[in-house]
Amino acid sequence: MPEAAASPAADGSRAGAVRVDGVSVRFGDLLAVRDVRVDIAAGTFFSFLGPSGCGKTTLLRAISGFVEPSAGDIRIGGRSMAGLGPNKRPTALVFQSLALFPLMPVWENIAFSLAVRGVGRNARRKRADELLELIALPGQGDRMCHELSGGQRQRVAVARALAAAPEVLLLDEPLSALDLKLRQHMRTELRAIQRRVGITFVYITHDQGEALAMSDQVAVMRDGGIEQVADGNELYDCPASAFVASFVGENNAFPGRVSAVAAGQATVATDVGPLRAACGEQPLAPGDEAIVFVRPEALRLGAEGTLGETDNVLHATEKAREFEGRFWHVFLEVGGARRPAIAAQLHGGGPAGQGRRGGLQVGFSAERAVALPAGPLAAG
Repeated sequence: MPEAAASPAADGSRAGAVRVDGVSVRFGDLLAVRDVRVDIAAGTFFSFLGPSGCGKTTLLRAISGFVEPSAGDIRIGGRSMAGLGPNKRPTALVFQSLALFPLMPVWENIAFSLAVRGVGRNARRKRADELLELIALPGQGDRMCHELSGGQRQRVAVARALAAAPEVLLLDEPLSALDLKLRQHMRTELRAIQRRVGITFVYITHDQGEALAMSDQVAVMRDGGIEQVADGNELYDCPASAFVASFVGENNAFPGRVSAVAAGQATVATDVGPLRAACGEQPLAPGDEAIVFVRPEALRLGAEGTLGETDNVLHATEKAREFEGRFWHVFLEVGGARRPAIAAQLHGGGPAGQGRRGGLQVGFSAERAVALPAGPLAAG
């Protein structure tokens, strides 16, 4: 298992540890990456997550050496990478397009970096076969790449990068072109490969499902900077900002103004009435603008008077339902709210319920909601 709990300070000089220290990247007037500081412990699966244009790919290219930072320093294994090109760094990059060579058999694709180094044919073939075993494609070395499935080609691209024996493997949205089922399968495969080889994986994605499922730690990016670094559970349950709360998973947002703070909870006056919620890491005081976030699965639905002792109770009308397999997404019109609320109900195997025109209550506990300072929300 990767040593995800190792402290960055103690881990910073280990092979495969990455330190991004105040890195900014500017292209003319565009500040693509701004003062990013993050430590990636050796042997972990670390993801940069964010919407298109947030700077995550530019940051990956700076780590790999294809882009020179305008400010700051990148250290790998305690050594500064300043002035070192991609071929001089202990990294390998899996491109989004994979960039496999169509006229080479699979084993030659995998062993290409060894051929460049002058390694003999027999040694190259032996190493390629070892890596084919690692990626669960034994005996496939003589096939051509076009004869493989999309998922198999993904694994060949990873094996080719591993053939160079890097300390850090960098992956730039390698699953984005795959269909949903294959993406879900491949994220499990990639995580398993990372655990087997034990080296640092740095992964770039805009898909939160990928990041949460695979990663030991995730850095959420917005406008070139980092909003929060945490494991998947903390990002989902304890977002540090309104952007993280609205970007990671689905969330209902009720904006308002803080009227009271006591015992780690805030009362926020919103368009749907006063709501109680746990306070996030950022302090709140009476009079502050804030947003109460509550996950769809935290909402309880019931007829009038059936929710019992609940911190927050809202009156609502069911407008529509969407079937998602395991869940029904129930769209609710809540009195005074600017946009519909969404509740998630487990699918019990029966037909869809009929929307109620009135007499419906929505409840949630303060502990299942979080109040955060008002700020930018993720698009959509």
